[in-house]
Amino acid sequence: MFVLELSYTAPLEAVDAVLPDHVAWLDELYERGVFLASGHKEPRDGGVIVAVAGDRARMEEIAAGDPFVRAGVCEYRVTEFVATKTAPALEAYRESAS
Repeated sequence: MFVLELSYTAPLEAVDAVLPDHVAWLDELYERGVFLASGHKEPRDGGVIVAVAGDRARMEEIAAGDPFVRAGVCEYRVTEFVATKTAPALEAYRESAS
């Protein structure tokens, strides 16, 4: 699993101009089963996405395709973690500790 932390690098007006494309991108990745949860941070200086992907390289490729990144209004910090405990609804993503 991955936690993707978005940090805005431009004023909110510039972020909001790209928001519809970003939401469409999110929707596509939810449909593909890659994204599990997402939302903006408080204060609104970025966002957080919880995601699953085959490996870190693939997740970084996905993040690079975000319209926010392509428009230069945000940067990503990608953190990979092993989900050894989950809520029942996320049991399919639970992993064994190595």
